[in-house]
Amino acid sequence: MKGLGRILLKGLLTILPIGLTLYFIYWLGVAAESLLSGTLQWLLPSGFYRPGMGLIAGFLVLFIVGLLVNAYVVRRVFGFGESLLLRIPVVKTVFAAIRDLTGLMRGGDAGRELERVVLVSVGPGKVLGFVTQENAMIPGVDTDEPLVAVYLPMSYQIGGYTLYLPRDRIEPTDLSVEAAMRIVLTGGLQNP
Repeated sequence: MKGLGRILLKGLLTILPIGLTLYFIYWLGVAAESLLSGTLQWLLPSGFYRPGMGLIAGFLVLFIVGLLVNAYVVRRVFGFGESLLLRIPVVKTVFAAIRDLTGLMRGGDAGRELERVVLVSVGPGKVLGFVTQENAMIPGVDTDEPLVAVYLPMSYQIGGYTLYLPRDRIEPTDLSVEAAMRIVLTGGLQNP
């Protein structure tokens, strides 16, 4: 009976990531379709709307926003909107955290991504960390030497810490950011 349970668990753990990914894509498509289908039916001539047009419109909206965000005027408008959101007490905390997290995932923005993987000694052990700033400064704190900002994430995406360390306290690695993130987020169970 134990063997049967292990086989079923292995099957579940094999299918679960694929299933959750497919479900997320399905949910995203259904959400885009349901949000935009009403608007499209109102805008388009009677009988012209077909199921799936809301999903296509959702992709077009994302594409157009992606193009427009490079324009100076649009960046200024978004900046103004952000400054308004950052004045609302509870909203600013949630918005700032989500904005910073998506800023890490955005490619091509200099200084806005995890730069490299390092090891930080903690007692007799070592912790994987991600350099977020090479020449970091802590506002209002004077230091004798330049510091490196190292983000130490916790396993299973629970949280993390940012340490400001002297350069000689970090040890470089050959790990890619993706491989190190996989190790950290699975608690060391998934090695590259």
